[in-house]
Amino acid sequence: MTFTKFAVAAAAALLCAGSVIAAPVEGTDYVVLEKPIPNASGTFIKVYSYDCPFCYKYDKSVVPAVKAKLDKEMKFLDYHLHTKGKYGKEGSEVLAVMWVADEAAGRDPYAADAMHKKAKFALYKAYHDKKQRWDDGADAFRATALEAVGMSKADFDAKKNDPKVQALVKAWADSTYDVAKIQGVPAFVVNGKYLLKTASIRSIDGLVENIRELSKK
Repeated sequence: MTFTKFAVAAAAALLCAGSVIAAPVEGTDYVVLEKPIPNASGTFIKVYSYDCPFCYKYDKSVVPAVKAKLDKEMKFLDYHLHTKGKYGKEGSEVLAVMWVADEAAGRDPYAADAMHKKAKFALYKAYHDKKQRWDDGADAFRATALEAVGMSKADFDAKKNDPKVQALVKAWADSTYDVAKIQGVPAFVVNGKYLLKTASIRSIDGLVENIRELSKK
């Protein structure tokens, strides 16, 4: 084989090798939760907080890109962390109201016109971009989310007592702290069992393949 042919063959081999994405490795790419999130088979769960700057960044670019690639394979869920932020509990309640309202209307809570997405990003932008801290209290905090979706306080007060909303708030409260205490937020969990190590994320494609592989376990 001539040097030129050898070089071409070697380059082709390297290209093929570089295109192979290794299977996710426990301890490096993910950890197995000691306390799995219940009823989470076939899901990709994001644990987040309105006051987390990295959650905001991931929600603007990474999560939409991942969802676009895996939306037909898994169900995407948001779990708000009630223990982080001055208004963590209020945040969980108002965001749960919006999530349930979207589902009742047949809307994807991640869609551009979804009440959940509008409320979530209103809180993100107020806290991180406008540096708002709602010193006037919880009502002012809630108003930021309610105004973003055109919901009155009276309507919110009625909806927050819906059993579906209360069940969702409880599900979030029962699971998020145990997940977040491992490496903080945002935290990404596949099938309720496998927590992705955010430090190992290098690319969208790599992240997608890791999620896809873990979803089969």
